[in-house]
Amino acid sequence: MNFRVGVDVGGTFTDFLVSGAGRTARVYKSSTTPENPTIGFFNGLEQAARDEGCSLNEFLQRVDTIVHGTTITTNAVLTGTGAKTGFLTTKGFRDVLNMRRGMKERQFERYSPPEPLVPRHLVRVAEERTNVDGKIVTALNEQDVRDAAKFFKEQKVEAVAVSYLWSFRNPTNELRTREILDKELPGVYVSLSTEILPQIRVYERHSTTALNAYSGPILTRYLSRLEVELKRRGYKGQLLIMQSNGGVMSPQVAQRFASNTLLSGPAGAPGAGVFYGSTHGFANVITVDMGGTSFDAALVKDGRPSVTTDGTIGDHRIASPILDIHTVGAGGGSIARVETGGLLAVGPASAGAQPGPVCYGRGGTKPTVTDADFVLGYLDASAFHGGQLKLDAAGARRAIEEHVAKPLGVSIEAAADGIYQVINANMAAAMNVVSVQRGYDPREFVLIVAGGAGPIHAGPIARDLEIPLILIPRESSVFCAAGMLISDLQHDYVRTYARDADKVDLAEATRMYREMTAAALGTLKEEGLAAARVKVDYSMDLRYVGQFNEVEVPFDFGKGLTAKSLETVIARFHERHDALYGYSMKGAPVELINLRLTAKGLTDKPKFARSAKAKGPASKALLGKRPAWFNGKFVSTPVYDGLKLQNGHEVKGPAIVQQPTTTIVVPPDFDLKCDEFNNYLMYPKGENLSALVKRLSKRS
Repeated sequence: MNFRVGVDVGGTFTDFLVSGAGRTARVYKSSTTPENPTIGFFNGLEQAARDEGCSLNEFLQRVDTIVHGTTITTNAVLTGTGAKTGFLTTKGFRDVLNMRRGMKERQFERYSPPEPLVPRHLVRVAEERTNVDGKIVTALNEQDVRDAAKFFKEQKVEAVAVSYLWSFRNPTNELRTREILDKELPGVYVSLSTEILPQIRVYERHSTTALNAYSGPILTRYLSRLEVELKRRGYKGQLLIMQSNGGVMSPQVAQRFASNTLLSGPAGAPGAGVFYGSTHGFANVITVDMGGTSFDAALVKDGRPSVTTDGTIGDHRIASPILDIHTVGAGGGSIARVETGGLLAVGPASAGAQPGPVCYGRGGTKPTVTDADFVLGYLDASAFHGGQLKLDAAGARRAIEEHVAKPLGVSIEAAADGIYQVINANMAAAMNVVSVQRGYDPREFVLIVAGGAGPIHAGPIARDLEIPLILIPRESSVFCAAGMLISDLQHDYVRTYARDADKVDLAEATRMYREMTAAALGTLKEEGLAAARVKVDYSMDLRYVGQFNEVEVPFDFGKGLTAKSLETVIARFHERHDALYGYSMKGAPVELINLRLTAKGLTDKPKFARSAKAKGPASKALLGKRPAWFNGKFVSTPVYDGLKLQNGHEVKGPAIVQQPTTTIVVPPDFDLKCDEFNNYLMYPKGENLSALVKRLSKRS
């Protein structure tokens, strides 16, 4: 066995990266099959098997590891097709979950809250009470739990979420509740808040636990089917599941913590950004991934992807640590339309995998970004998707003419250019969310571009945001799958410990950290990781007394929390607060809220070898010329075979570089160079590339 496979199931395509066996990593794509994602999963593996000249079963026997990112739970929440879920909470607090935070989150918009994960009639209560100090002041009324179980059975619920007040201080009542539910409701999926998110803030804890229960049965069924099918085909390697925090976990852990996969698909991108950026010493990068349905943007500062505990999925709060990825409906399949008043809009609605863009010839009738890219000459009708999909030029032009050009009173080409410009503006705005709105200047970052459609749009976006350098990996079209292969097993733990900083009991806090460390090591051991391959990072959530939101601050735990290390943490808190909000109040009282721990089980990484300098000129890769739209007109543009471009080759814009699964558009004001890893560096014309790389790596 000598292969490692990364699999990313997207809304339109399922992406594969196969590495190992001493060969260059190979890229594959298959159409996503939403009705049963395992079909697309195995279709892609069959492509890889054919390239190896063997059957799928024979190929799987040569695979060590499959790392799988999935949108199963994401789609279940976004489409409201998760499990029928019951919710059990403390008597007197039945409506906390569906009251949410009790405030309007978008002050100047008229909108309705999302459909509740758990309808009110499926929210039941049990008499019990634990106080803020963890003392049980009202014992659990076990009959209330049995009555709730009977009701849930009558309602045929598939899952139950349990979240009692202050239970994270003492889990006794929740643990006993599960014992009763397991007996009364055999086979029903049960989630406890004390396991899913044992921390302060009742709505966030309720919501995260409900999300876990809502998505758990869906993920469990999918992974169970997948494991059975892999085993039937002779697979004996390891299957790992991508988490929202950028790490991976075993299927067994994933089934218990399903909410940790709610951003599983795009979570591979920031890790891949760290890896590809490190080849040139870039530690400050912005990763963007434009697929068929969505556009994902994430920021990496000093080699550390941004993480948040204030995320949402379908407007439902999730407070477990997730990568700070901003997603908008801006992909190759995003549909263009003319709204009332003659305004051109693109997305968020998408043509998806079926029927897809009109030019795919699968029955689509509404114009998409891919149709516009095709009309503008950026895509090759006969070479798209490696020649497996012949594009329909007449259909794309007809759809743009009917739905955009005629309503706006412009030519088809001008309408297509309008679609291109609007989607670029939408994506630039998404990048501002993770950079400017977080206090970072995008001009100090390298843009790493991914997705089958991303490199077509990268130049104009970088120009608008004044980003000085673009790095486009050779495996750009399967960027998240590549990120999955370099991800470590990772688990996050949190304990609430609300104290004024000057009243922290160092021995008690140290004990809590050690308990979390022991739990983390136990989980990683279950997943087959030796202690020597485990790395543990520690942090705290702090805030100024009277504030509502905290700031997470990492620190060196060493042999325990000491007065000196706590003093260092507080100093770093002031610095981080100033960076985030533009001010700090040194000397003002600070309070500690949460203790956090992240445990990583280090996995073997695929190696991308350096290549020798190209012996011939870039013109050897020239395929010919075709008209492409730049600056309001068609220009005869050189087209290069990307797979023949090698280390040192330079391409002057305007140009098009095409590979089987992606296309790079080099605008007239940009040039492109192939680096020693055969990745592409695109930069403004006239810049000294060596000096630019040196400057950006120094800043990093």
